Amino acid sequence: MRPVFLQGVAAGLLALAPLWQGSMAHAQPQYGIAMYGEPALPEGFGALPYANPDAPKGGRIRMGEAGTFDSLNPYILTGRFAQGISDYTVETLMGRSYDEPFSLYGLLAQSVETDPARTWVEFTLRPQARFSDGSPVTVEDVIWSYETLGTQGHPRYQNSWGKVASIEKTGERTLRITFTQPERELALIMGMRPILQKAQYEGKNFAELTTEAPIGSGPYVLDRVETGKYITFKRDPNWWGKDLAFNQGKWNFDEIRYDYFGDGNVVFEAFKGGEIDIWRELNSAKWNGNYDFPAVQSGEIVKDEIPHQRPSGINGLAFNTRKDIFKDWRVRQALIDVFNFEFMNQALNDGSEPRITSYFSNSPLGMSHDAAQGRVAQLLQPFADSLPPGTIEGYSLPVSDGKELNRKNARKALKLLGEAGWTVADDGVLRNDQGAPFNFEILLRQGGGYWFGPYDPQPIIDIYVEALSRIGIFPKVTTTDDAQYVARTKSFDFDMAWHLVALSLSPGNEQKLYWGSQGVDQPGSRNWMGIDSPAVDALTDALLNAGDQEEFIATAHALDRVLTAGRYIIPAWYSKFSRLAHIKQIHYPETLPLYGDWTGFLPDVWWYEETQ
Repeated sequence: MRPVFLQGVAAGLLALAPLWQGSMAHAQPQYGIAMYGEPALPEGFGALPYANPDAPKGGRIRMGEAGTFDSLNPYILTGRFAQGISDYTVETLMGRSYDEPFSLYGLLAQSVETDPARTWVEFTLRPQARFSDGSPVTVEDVIWSYETLGTQGHPRYQNSWGKVASIEKTGERTLRITFTQPERELALIMGMRPILQKAQYEGKNFAELTTEAPIGSGPYVLDRVETGKYITFKRDPNWWGKDLAFNQGKWNFDEIRYDYFGDGNVVFEAFKGGEIDIWRELNSAKWNGNYDFPAVQSGEIVKDEIPHQRPSGINGLAFNTRKDIFKDWRVRQALIDVFNFEFMNQALNDGSEPRITSYFSNSPLGMSHDAAQGRVAQLLQPFADSLPPGTIEGYSLPVSDGKELNRKNARKALKLLGEAGWTVADDGVLRNDQGAPFNFEILLRQGGGYWFGPYDPQPIIDIYVEALSRIGIFPKVTTTDDAQYVARTKSFDFDMAWHLVALSLSPGNEQKLYWGSQGVDQPGSRNWMGIDSPAVDALTDALLNAGDQEEFIATAHALDRVLTAGRYIIPAWYSKFSRLAHIKQIHYPETLPLYGDWTGFLPDVWWYEETQ
């Protein structure tokens, strides 16, 4: 089935506009809330625009994961949690439309209310909302969930919780959260916190509880699990929310299953062998050359290319700037120069993939690469003395001639390394003034990535290590199993590692988790690079307080410049399409959301149907 893609780049820009025009004029209960302006869907809408209300119910979908898991609690730092628990069994007060940059509609909550400055937010629960055991979802459950996650949960919940001045019950089904400061996104963030059942955890240590899955209110319940091997969910026939307009055409499979395999290559072989139903191919050359096996030839497996408009995000080799060897931006730039993207892209992708040129590539939030102008320049000016070269003047990634030796950029790299105190000695090894070699370790995860993770970086690393050897650098490449990789990256026990951060059209509080200075010494934070930049901290604050579309976009451009010119990651490539191969019996709607096949689309609005 070929998609009807109604959201071109120009349409994406238009889609942003109505959400960035003013604020809620009245503090009164609303059916939904947007970051700016009003939600795109009117009150009383029948279904999300990218859902098929007539989709049949039934069947199952089997998906594959590389690695393992040892926890059924996705809300704490301890352990490696299983996929699906948070997505399918637990709900939030508001649900997100993935056809809009950032709009929420009532889910467990029937209404949301806030003041124009968004110094507080109030939610009213639906009277019919129930957990899967039949007990009602109460205000006490909501308050307990927020307090527990904010104090005992994963660090990703703590930043927003620190901005809550009070949370209180204001009615039988109503609660109000008051903030310590006005911040436009907080009202939305609070609508997206998972709601857990207070009674389930009485007398238990939530922060260490890994063996017990939460009792949620979602469309599925946990069915079967074998730790580290598989987990299955079955659709709850008594789910309280099945008649909500927001849920029409969603959650169509009777069963969702995740099987875990040793690495990404094994997952693909399992797909070819019929053990799983869908595979996301991240390599364009493989997409064009590796899909001639019998199931594809017979039509049992269908190949779909699904376009999207989400930002590229950042995907590549992250420098751990906590390490002395990577503290100097000249060293990082030199290693970026040696990374021969043009040669790699041709060798590995037939030259088909665009490079990630900034953190928000492929979107209106992406920076320009010439000198900063206007409001962007004004936002950067207070930090001019501390910003690395190129941030204000203009910065672009190096481009090679496409030849393997990459001589011009190698010379540039050696010049920068010389300025930083590193020269090639008589033995052909890059050394400093004390004779110490330029040694570092590249940490990789066995078998590449996860379902929505990065492509397998090993072929990239092989080419890169060979290029580094030509300038006297001989890094150690360490490939670990999933558990070791997670443990080491959580504790920042690496020099360089492959890192993926997916970004949206509505960057907000999560930016602090990704690159905020508070994450430098916080185990488990996403700030793998150890970014400790006053400019980044200030610009993320400014992003959260932007009053209109123009200010928001200018701030995003400024933040993008500081991150990109900071040389914290060696970016690889992204794809403007998601390449999905799947059994012919599973289908998706013709109208695609803004975010394509990302969260909120697969398997949310897919369905199973036998074909002729």
